[in-house]
Amino acid sequence: MVISFILAILPIVFLAAGLLVWKLPAYQAAAGSFLISAVLALLYWKMPLSAMALSALEGALMALWPIALVILAAVFAYRLTLRTGAMDRIRQMITAVSDDRRVLALLVAWCFGGFMEGMAGFGTAIAIPAGMLVTLGFEPMTACLLCLIANGTPTPFGSIGIPTITLANLVGLDAAKLAAVSTLQLGLFSMACPFLIVMAAGGGPKALKGMIPTAAVSGIAFVIPQYLVSRFAGPELAAVTGSLCSLGGTVLLARRIKDSGPYAMAGSGTSMPSVREALNACAPYLFVILFLLGTSRLVAPVNAALSGISSTITLQGSLTFSWINTPGIWIFLSAFIGGWIQGARWNDFRIVFLETFNQMKETILTIISVLACAKIMGYSGMIGDIASFAITASGALYPLLAPWIGALGTFVTGSGTNSGVLFGAVQKQAAETLQVDPYWMVGLNSLGVAAGKMLGPQSLAIALSAVNEKGRDAELMKRILPYTAAFLVLMSLFAWIGTILFG
Repeated sequence: MVISFILAILPIVFLAAGLLVWKLPAYQAAAGSFLISAVLALLYWKMPLSAMALSALEGALMALWPIALVILAAVFAYRLTLRTGAMDRIRQMITAVSDDRRVLALLVAWCFGGFMEGMAGFGTAIAIPAGMLVTLGFEPMTACLLCLIANGTPTPFGSIGIPTITLANLVGLDAAKLAAVSTLQLGLFSMACPFLIVMAAGGGPKALKGMIPTAAVSGIAFVIPQYLVSRFAGPELAAVTGSLCSLGGTVLLARRIKDSGPYAMAGSGTSMPSVREALNACAPYLFVILFLLGTSRLVAPVNAALSGISSTITLQGSLTFSWINTPGIWIFLSAFIGGWIQGARWNDFRIVFLETFNQMKETILTIISVLACAKIMGYSGMIGDIASFAITASGALYPLLAPWIGALGTFVTGSGTNSGVLFGAVQKQAAETLQVDPYWMVGLNSLGVAAGKMLGPQSLAIALSAVNEKGRDAELMKRILPYTAAFLVLMSLFAWIGTILFG
């Protein structure tokens, strides 16, 4: 078991070492990790060559559709608003609320980013806010850091609650109750995020001066509505509602800050554009909201009709491609309609798309390699051996490791949903073995997802591509690593104490 664990963890170790120690570009480190997993699956886990190839193909196809599609669409929409000049008006709207960089970071990274995660997920909550922060005047790496911190805790409720719904269905639990438990487990960490964002935006703990009430309201206004919606309505709109309430509370408190002092952004403090100008500038994002809500499970007849336009193929497992009702399609359509309203011509669309694809091609290669590696590790039994070793070695102390298991799944796959698919049953089995409340133990997987999403190579690649800083993965990983490590240590302690008191 020990040998299997050591070998199974090698692809992940290589990926981290490739980025942090050897300073490899992300797509090269991910490709190396994929090759190691393929060789180990063939030689040690005795996986047939055809099964290994089909597993890798399944991961690659999943990476292309819908993940790469939605990221490409998100960055395309952002770059198009830059070309039409709409982003300048959006900047004017945001800075009219406040000229304080700490407030702007909360509004864009935390409130708007959480909203985008709740609506679309798949990297949009990192790509779009990071680009907007750079437009507002933030240094690109700082913009990436802020969005990675902000994106963690909303992830279990991303894309209209898909990660939590999938996890609940997989292990046979009630989705609303699991969502409520997850919200409570994530609550302290969600309320801590605005404080961390303020410090990261302002350069250290001194940045909290005068911002503690605003940061506190920003966190509390997110968590309480999220819990109420989760408990009584389910996970679908939990993050969306929490983000909108947080946005309202943050704006109200921000208007009380009269002097931003050293945190004032250059060129900020402008007047609010007219309603017509504001609607014109926000057109692509308003259409994103309209299409995503109108085609979600909340509008069951439309969702059912469009979901039927799909194809299912069987490789190692079943893979379904939804050809219309997927976030990438709706974001692309929203970008085209919004760009047309803003005066973009065909040549503008063509140029922006080619620029976007050229900017994102290495990121797409990274995501393909990461997902192919994850599928090989899952189907060969490598993931199962890692989990089995963790359960056997820890025994009654397993709750300490439960969040780390969830984080590992997200680090490898880049997805909160896939982490639940990989390890949800493991957490349920551990709950039965230890005679612990299954809602509590399975919820700990989602708790770890929040930490793993911040550090995942896929998240890093998306953030850097959005701000056109490819190749700085190691630098960004070093900046986000302390936050992730602190989260995981605190999550372990919380999981252990919580299991004793509530589990």
